[in-house]
Amino acid sequence: MSEVKLRAALKDGKCEVKALMTHPMETGRRKDPQGAVIPAHYIETVELLHNGKLMLEADWGGAISTNPFFSVSLKDVAVGDSIEVRWVDNKGEKGSGTVKVK
Repeated sequence: MSEVKLRAALKDGKCEVKALMTHPMETGRRKDPQGAVIPAHYIETVELLHNGKLMLEADWGGAISTNPFFSVSLKDVAVGDSIEVRWVDNKGEKGSGTVKVK
């Protein structure tokens, strides 16, 4: 399982969540130096949970860049609350990260 680097902080009454995922995000269309096609390998589903409650679910594909980053603002979040981001890719590999809101 791969770690998701997370930050979550209250700013102007909203919680700014920033997530960085380490992943190759291969489309299946690039070729290696020998000319062989690099197999598709990309994140398909991303979920964001606030205190265990699903707040966001996104379906991704191969068009997302390597080591994707995303940011989102949440309302009704307090200092000390738990934010979790988790993903699953097209090969069944998973990644996640959890952080407490500052």
